[in-house]
Order: sequence, then structure tokens, then C-alpha cells
Amino acid sequence: MIASDDLVFKALADASRRDLLDRLRKKNGQTLGELCVGPDMTRQAVSKHLGVLEAANLVVTAKRGREKLHFLNPVPINAIATRWIGKFEQGRLQALHNLKQALEEKENG
Repeated sequence: MIASDDLVFKALADASRRDLLDRLRKKNGQTLGELCVGPDMTRQAVSKHLGVLEAANLVVTAKRGREKLHFLNPVPINAIATRWIGKFEQGRLQALHNLKQALEEKENG
């Protein structure tokens, strides 16, 4: 079984999938037909990319009558940002804070 973070990174590694996510961010709840309009991809390719995004839980679906609507799920991206990016930023922010304090002490001392 592939870890959920691995599935998210794999899904985000492809520019076409990132484009689909951007399109869902702009207009959530699109059908496969709507998502096929515009990109230079076949319906089968869009469907395959959506499958990868669904497996990574970046896209969730809901039925509306005969239509299947696709919705962006930002939770996995936020989890990665918190786990990976946030930790790297903490060190830099602490270093800037320490530098500011040192400069203020130098000015006042």
C-alpha cells in the first residue's frame, strides 16, 4: 500500500493534474464533460488523471442525478504544507526573529 503523502506527491507531480485542480479551484463541482473542455487531452486522459487525483483524495465526487460532479479537496495539500513546508519555514522564521532581537539589542545596548 502506498502512503497517502506519496499518492498526493505523485498526483501533484503531473502538470495536467495540477491544471485540473486549478480549474476545480476556480469552479468547483464540474462534470467530466466540463473538465474535458479546454485542455488538449482526450476524455479518457482526463478521466485517468481524475482517477489519480481521487486516489490521492485531492478530488472527491458526488452524484447529481446521472452526473458525477468533481470537487477539489484541499485537505491533503494543507496537510503536506503543514507537515513539510511549515517545518522548513519555522527554522527560517526563528532565525529572522533571532536576528531582529540581536539587532534591537545592539541598537539599545
